[in-house]
Amino acid sequence: MTEKILTAVLLSAVLAVSAAAAPVKEPEILPDETFMFAQRDTCELFMDIYEPAEGSEVTVDGKEKPTIIFVFGGGFITGSRNEVYYTPWFRHMTDEGYRIVSIDYRLGLKGATKVGIVQVNILDKAIHMAVEDLFSATRFLIDNSDELGIDPSNIVISGSSAGAITVLQADYELCNDTEYASVLPEGFRYAGVMSFAGGILSRKGKLRYAETPAPTLLLHGMEDRLVNYGQIKFFNLGFFGSDKIAARFSKFGYNYNILRYTDCGHEIANIMDDSMEYQFKFLHDNVIRGEKFIVDMIIDDPAIMPVGSNSRKELYGGNN
Repeated sequence: MTEKILTAVLLSAVLAVSAAAAPVKEPEILPDETFMFAQRDTCELFMDIYEPAEGSEVTVDGKEKPTIIFVFGGGFITGSRNEVYYTPWFRHMTDEGYRIVSIDYRLGLKGATKVGIVQVNILDKAIHMAVEDLFSATRFLIDNSDELGIDPSNIVISGSSAGAITVLQADYELCNDTEYASVLPEGFRYAGVMSFAGGILSRKGKLRYAETPAPTLLLHGMEDRLVNYGQIKFFNLGFFGSDKIAARFSKFGYNYNILRYTDCGHEIANIMDDSMEYQFKFLHDNVIRGEKFIVDMIIDDPAIMPVGSNSRKELYGGNN
């Protein structure tokens, strides 16, 4: 029964995100380059690279700012690497001197309509398909690092909603040296992880990291019932949201920041550009400088606009 509930909650997140209408405004920023990084049986996968804005500061204290891979949301059913409502965040990042790499991944739940016990297996497969594609994109950047001007040791992964699940799951698989991570060079580690309303699926009980995870920034609405803020657990099967991930990080002394938004649900996944100061501080202190600067903050901001509000419709030109 709990397994069925786990599936229902996660699939609800899929449907809620995929219900958003496409904005009509033109993109605020266009990619500098586009590459195909993988060819699957069913599709070709591409990445868009947005270089730091001309004149922006690309170093801090003599250290280069990281390249940030971004994984879009859409519940593993829908979405694309160049959705217009992500472009303000791309612009903020590139203006600050960061390179953004927005990637495709296979939508493992595309066409899904039923919720049942067996759906957990399909969801698990969808998450790991996305993880595999993220790892393939990472490998492409590593293999072409000289031509692209990318430092393989200085790559941060970030994502929204399904994309946030993907990046958290990816670092979990990498730290535990699972078969999914075998495409990456031995000893490779991400420089950081940024999750906008994500979580980790485990079939082995509590989260356990064999190797220390990358510095991780977690942003999550405390009332999020779509991608659960807490946990859903049944014996060894569990989905662990930001609250439980932070608790494990705290227990084992890992490097993390968490922003807990009161009276907010899944809208935190869609307002990435509303928290830039916290993101820049995390990247500056925890990633670039390598400091263990722990932040555990509750944010009560009545100005945050829920998904579907008239204000957001006016801002993005659609039902977001």
